[in-house]
Amino acid sequence: MAGGSVFECKEYLFKVLVIGELGVGKTSIIKRYVHQLFSQHYRATIGVDFALKVINWDSKTLVRLQLWDIAGTKISHCKQKVSENGFLERTGQERFGNMTRVYYKEAVGAFVVFDVTRGSTFEAVSKWKHDLDSKVKLANGSPIPSVLLANKCDQKNDSSNNTTLMDNFCKETGFLGWFETSAKDNINVDEAARFLVENILANDKGLPYEESNGDRIKLDQETVAAESKSGCC
Repeated sequence: MAGGSVFECKEYLFKVLVIGELGVGKTSIIKRYVHQLFSQHYRATIGVDFALKVINWDSKTLVRLQLWDIAGTKISHCKQKVSENGFLERTGQERFGNMTRVYYKEAVGAFVVFDVTRGSTFEAVSKWKHDLDSKVKLANGSPIPSVLLANKCDQKNDSSNNTTLMDNFCKETGFLGWFETSAKDNINVDEAARFLVENILANDKGLPYEESNGDRIKLDQETVAAESKSGCC
């Protein structure tokens, strides 16, 4: 190549969480986005599942999204019981709440999903957002970028998701924005993902690495490691 210049393809690996109540369609969204598939019969996720989406972002940039499908076990109202020896024992819900810290570690973005046909799942959004913000942060101490998904909009019978109200809710709770989505009809799934990735890249151009103090992460271009032989298109 003239002048000895070398074409460089930047590769990024981003861990993105997909969280929300049980049955809101998290797995369906991931399957639609990664595999362009939809089924009415996905089994409920137990613990955590993973999927990888490779994006040729531009001619010089390849992005790998590691999508973490977190089971929708409720994180609030944990109950305690007293054992025979008089000690308080943790329930499964409380143990799950503690496990989310492990699942969230090193994430650089998140989708919080609710079901537009079930008001209780929207009511739980603030709790999921608080749980997320309290357990993983960027190096500067700010929350990781997160986007709210109002899923199953194909089943919506009215305009319950008032745009102004939803915009205000996102501002109050710290979401970058929100999208009405349908995994079934493939509505706004790709658009929401692109919006989130744009904001992840805007924070800093690079891969995350864990800092020594707690669960904070840093986006540092110098740590980019091309672990795959896939190239940019």
